[in-house]
Amino acid sequence: MQLRYAFRLYPAQRQRQALAQAFGCARVVYNDALRARQDARAAGLPYLKAAELSAAMTVAKKNPERCWLGEVSAVVLQQSLRDLEAAYRAFFDGLAGKRPRIGAPRFKSRKDARQSIRFTANARWRITERGKLALPKIGEVEVRWSRALPSVPATVTVIKDAAGRYFASFVVQAADDPLPETGAGEGLGIDLGLEHFAVLSDGRKIASPRFLRRAEKKLRKVQRAVSRKQKGSANRGKARTRVARVHAEVADARREFHHRLSTMLVRENQAVYAEDLCVKGLARTRLAKSVHDAGWSQFIGMLEYKAARHGRTFARVGRAFASSQICSGCGFRDGPKPLHVRAWTCAGCGAEHDRDVNAARNILNEGRRITTG
Repeated sequence: MQLRYAFRLYPAQRQRQALAQAFGCARVVYNDALRARQDARAAGLPYLKAAELSAAMTVAKKNPERCWLGEVSAVVLQQSLRDLEAAYRAFFDGLAGKRPRIGAPRFKSRKDARQSIRFTANARWRITERGKLALPKIGEVEVRWSRALPSVPATVTVIKDAAGRYFASFVVQAADDPLPETGAGEGLGIDLGLEHFAVLSDGRKIASPRFLRRAEKKLRKVQRAVSRKQKGSANRGKARTRVARVHAEVADARREFHHRLSTMLVRENQAVYAEDLCVKGLARTRLAKSVHDAGWSQFIGMLEYKAARHGRTFARVGRAFASSQICSGCGFRDGPKPLHVRAWTCAGCGAEHDRDVNAARNILNEGRRITTG
């Protein structure tokens, strides 16, 4: 299984300038290749292949207007062309119905919130004996290691986020790490929500941290500071960075919460089942801010890959499954209920149910049915 490990980088001022130059060169190569393909399409010419774009980039390096492309690692530029190929492949697969539709590749801007470059093994980057990351034409960058890598990385991506932070993201091949069996073969059903982040089939309720809601007061303050600054000024740029830092703190706290909870649930249970929610649809409603704040998709993704790595069973229960309408005891379907109804009595067997706990138990039953056939 391939996993991605990210660590904070602390480049010196000279190294930041070199990284900025590399980000800019990668962006120019990407935009030049995208423009060439768009011009060829407008002129009715055949689709330009990756080899043709690579050859055009090599010629551009000899042009006085693009000679500065030779000042950065050639691998960074080649990987930028690969990123364009991946963007077109995803776009065409969406048109063919192989994946959800996405828009056509767009031009990159130096004002984009996220800038990145990628180094592969042939770029001869390395981790030094002193624990620094040696990058070609950039130098040895200080890394804050939080844990050891499980194997030799295949690639490293250097990222600068909207908050001005730098990260090194490594792709490594990690071996499976099966956990001992828990003895609880029944498994666990999870009903995700907004009032409680997760309600479990064993009756436990995990409170929703609501990280974004808790940071709203601080966000309002820094956003007002942005609105008072003159557009295009350096002070406005600094104020926008402060806003991005608050959002980064919220995202980091949410990710940490998801990691801790997903790890705990996978370790404690032999099988985990969760509802496959339509997050994109819910994000178009008046609950959009709360839905995004919960981050259900990220959490379910963590559960899925951790279960696969640690030898646990995981399954998603279809969103069409009426988990809130069925009695988990006798199976009687009592029909839809408005959201304000949090408890109800089954008309079939007379059992009294907490709406969310009953839904989690139904998800557990349906998940077991799916996995056992």
